[in-house]
Amino acid sequence: MVSRSYSNLLELASGKSSPSFGRMSRRIPRVMTVAGIISDVEDDPSDGANSENSSVLKDRLIIVANQLPIRAHRRSEADGWIFSWDEDSLLLQLKDGLGEDDVEVFYVGCLKEEIPLNDQEEVSQILLETFKCVPAFLPPDLFSRYYHGFCKQQLWPLFHYMLPLSPDLGGRFDRSLWQAYVSVNKIFADKILEVINPEDDFVWVHDYHLMVLPTFLRKRFNRVKLGFFLHSPFPSSEIYKTLPVREELLRALLNSDLIGFHTFDYARHFLSCCSRMLGLTYESKRGYIGLEYYGRTVSLKILPVGIHMGQLQSVLSLPETESKLTQLMQQYRDHNRIMLLGVDDMDIFKGITLKLLAMEQLLIQHPEWRGKVVLVQIANPARGRGKDVKEVQLETYAAVKRINETFGQDGYEPVVLIDEPLQFYERIAYYVAAECCLVTAVRDGMNLIPYEYIISRQGNEKLDKVLGCDPSTPKKSMLVVSEFIGCSPSLSGAIRVNPWNIDAVADAMDHALVIPEPEKQLRHEKHYRYVSTHDVGFWARSFLQDLERTCRDHVRKRCWGIGFGLGFRVVALDPNFRKLAMEHIVSAYKRTKTRAILLDYDGTLMPQSSIDKSPNSKTIEILNTLCRDKKNLVFLVSARSRKTLSEWFSPCEKLGIAAEQGYFFRLERDAEWETCVPVADCSWKQIAEPVMKLYTETTDGSTIDDKETSLVWSYADADKDFGSCQAKELLDHLESVLANEPVSVKSGQHLVEVKPQGVSKGLVAERLLSTIGERNVLPDFVLCIGDDRSDEDMFEVITSAVTGPSLSPNAEVFACTVGRKPSKAKYYLDDTVEIARLMQGLASVSEQSMRNSSLAS
Repeated sequence: MVSRSYSNLLELASGKSSPSFGRMSRRIPRVMTVAGIISDVEDDPSDGANSENSSVLKDRLIIVANQLPIRAHRRSEADGWIFSWDEDSLLLQLKDGLGEDDVEVFYVGCLKEEIPLNDQEEVSQILLETFKCVPAFLPPDLFSRYYHGFCKQQLWPLFHYMLPLSPDLGGRFDRSLWQAYVSVNKIFADKILEVINPEDDFVWVHDYHLMVLPTFLRKRFNRVKLGFFLHSPFPSSEIYKTLPVREELLRALLNSDLIGFHTFDYARHFLSCCSRMLGLTYESKRGYIGLEYYGRTVSLKILPVGIHMGQLQSVLSLPETESKLTQLMQQYRDHNRIMLLGVDDMDIFKGITLKLLAMEQLLIQHPEWRGKVVLVQIANPARGRGKDVKEVQLETYAAVKRINETFGQDGYEPVVLIDEPLQFYERIAYYVAAECCLVTAVRDGMNLIPYEYIISRQGNEKLDKVLGCDPSTPKKSMLVVSEFIGCSPSLSGAIRVNPWNIDAVADAMDHALVIPEPEKQLRHEKHYRYVSTHDVGFWARSFLQDLERTCRDHVRKRCWGIGFGLGFRVVALDPNFRKLAMEHIVSAYKRTKTRAILLDYDGTLMPQSSIDKSPNSKTIEILNTLCRDKKNLVFLVSARSRKTLSEWFSPCEKLGIAAEQGYFFRLERDAEWETCVPVADCSWKQIAEPVMKLYTETTDGSTIDDKETSLVWSYADADKDFGSCQAKELLDHLESVLANEPVSVKSGQHLVEVKPQGVSKGLVAERLLSTIGERNVLPDFVLCIGDDRSDEDMFEVITSAVTGPSLSPNAEVFACTVGRKPSKAKYYLDDTVEIARLMQGLASVSEQSMRNSSLAS
């Protein structure tokens, strides 16, 4: 177990206790042994309670992001640095939403300002003591390659659906920039280690700048409680799979416990990538979406971020806001002007130029708005830099100039471009004054501009006076939003548009202007109700509650890491689940007298990836050796037909075979085939087969396997997403049409199967044990190996038989699955190679035993 110790933790003797953000009540006392160092010994709560140096601390959350919520200013060389909170930072706002008394928050990230090497130690101390911030100082060259290089030139454009088809369109993948990105993520991990208490603390990582950080943390602490939230879009698999390091990023994210997205679309794209590139499947349980990843359940959270209501309402109450609004009313309303408002960053994805073209189209198609409607476009400075930003700026200036020259009049400009930084209160005043807000980005992660506009339009009594409104009159607002932004799904009263369709956007502008007042009020009321209740605090609390829920199983599972580099992952399984040791089973095999051996075929003796599925001579030789040992009864249990199995294993005279999941079986080659259940009437095939054929025709790559007593529809070679979707539909369809037939419809790994009721591999295990019992001996050794869901029935039967009459009281029972995964088996082996090695080892023991017996006689 990882020690609970950690260094550089401040305020050890706070002595405060408070409820957690979830339902956690456990508190671990921490004992100071040397100043600044915590004991590496596991703390005993009873001892800690009596220690003078111990104290009970609140639950702690470590928030990790590219940038700290801190503003830094240097007065002079002599006076040093001044630091203050950045009130506009989402990271700081979510802390307010959690509440100071509920959770202690630490921050890890970079500062906007470059700190000289000589000042870094002092600055670190100040930030830690005063703000509980741990700064990551990056050399300028490394930061440039990491942030402006990989993040902004490669990840950010790709996540916004821009492929680097030419050097001018985004940045081509550069391995050195990727290495810088990984290096910075490693530096962040090292900084987290300075303050983390891995057994108790929660870590919340933010955004695409730190997507491989979960791997570094999970590698160091297998049970770390780790959440990740992506604030940008996640692209469709067709876009994402062009990234050369696509699997590394996916596997790194899957080292989190909870992954958050703003919309279902983004989550769906992520799940599709996991399915297509990693072969993972997901399911929804009680409303929670989960991915099974090496025994760990990685949960997905879909919830858009909110705004800080308190901050916005306080700005609305400022005298400066009232003064600015008065000025805007004089400038626009007093001249009978109607304001449309756009607030966007000056980058290629915000669609500013398309919005201007739509405004131009509005004035062309609706001359009645000329001289009345003004589009005020606030253009914030771009966060990135490069040729594309300059091109957007030049295109925007040209469009504004052209429109104003064409439609402008004395004292009237149809477009007002504000490209200088505005104070927050000034922006709020524009929101209050605008009849309609236009957010027409071509692709954006979330975009909180519409939320800010809605709350601003709700206003207050002072602003109502400036607007000349009766405070009792219902408020109104209108929104025209792009379909391609994260907040769009939550704004059901907005006019949604395709920003690329200039005519449609122009029509939406006109519709927003002419829509009746009562409807504007209803739309505003609906939006205000949602935005005011789903603020940043709601978002943060909801995410952390889900993170706590997801991490509850940590203490109940054994964890260990496998893989190298960014392919590292943690396997988390039941504490009793362990690898089958060769020396253990060989020892039991040698000392036992009556043995039952049940072996699955596909995926167990034969790799799933093999094209030729027939057994090789080595497999036949091993099985024959095991069968010649009179102490053994060996059974091959498969879903394949008895005809195929008879042909493949004809050299094995003493091998028992169960075909078609155990419906047919025989004890040896020359014995008659029997059935585990009464002979089935297969007339149901006339109903099921046409249905399966329909789905086969419409699902490229799917096939039907018509066996004697069952029908199997396989989609292993079909598109994974479409095949899975079709399989669910087929399952429902078959269950419906076969409801009155004596069959069961089951889904398996890339297949849907219809078979007679009651047939399972578990029946074979029961039959085998009873057959041995009929010889008046009880088995004292049972080995059962399989790899998929159908084999779990065998594991269940032989495991439960331990306490029953069908086994010797001291029987050695080995239920073994292939691969480390959740299973009813107690043991596992990694792959078919290890299984072949095991079977060869047991065969060698039998061969030696038979040789010794022959010599003795």
